[in-house]
Amino acid sequence: MYNNQLEIYHGSISIIEQPIFGKGKPHNDYGLGFYCTESLDLAKEWAVTEETDGYANKYLLDTKDLKILDLSKDATVLNWITVLLQNRVFNLKNDISKIGKKYLIEHFDLPTRDYDVIKGYRADDSYFAYAESFLNNTISVQRLSEALRLGNLGEQIVLRSEKAFEHIRFLGYEIADSSIYYPLRLERNMKARKEFLSNRRGTPSVDDLYLNDIIRGVPADDPRIQ
Repeated sequence: MYNNQLEIYHGSISIIEQPIFGKGKPHNDYGLGFYCTESLDLAKEWAVTEETDGYANKYLLDTKDLKILDLSKDATVLNWITVLLQNRVFNLKNDISKIGKKYLIEHFDLPTRDYDVIKGYRADDSYFAYAESFLNNTISVQRLSEALRLGNLGEQIVLRSEKAFEHIRFLGYEIADSSIYYPLRLERNMKARKEFLSNRRGTPSVDDLYLNDIIRGVPADDPRIQ
């Protein structure tokens, strides 16, 4: 970013010269919005399917006067997963996960509607599996936090407000070849999963916090969840 000007990319099967506020799927990670990344390669991976090429649409986002929430810097992993809980559909398998969902929303919710842009981890494929494992009390919050950094799966930048859409300008696009970028996408996810499974087999620390520990009343400022 230079002088509040941020170059971002949106991977799609279409060329999108003018993103439209209010259009899209409401059950994405951070709700309804326009999902982008600062990485051209990631945008190309996200744009393709196994059989279809795509486009990495390039934009310039003027961040001046925009209110930005950076979940990877300004929040804890529990804040991140609480945002997901209110937008994505999870398979909650036991009573702990159902009680935990309510507890997290009551204690770790963030006022995301107050922000024009949200930046944070992308809960696709591996990341979503990690989040679901935590909610089902099978991995600790420390292991979840470590997993989010595995495999270099990338962060996303989401335009949420009408004001944010007024600050974006289309710069062009690059074609994403599915024969190149679909295998790279699979490889990136496979690497993250292997690293996560290897990490999960380690012996838990006595300081590890599971969801059932947190709902017993761990304070939000506990250093183990920062």
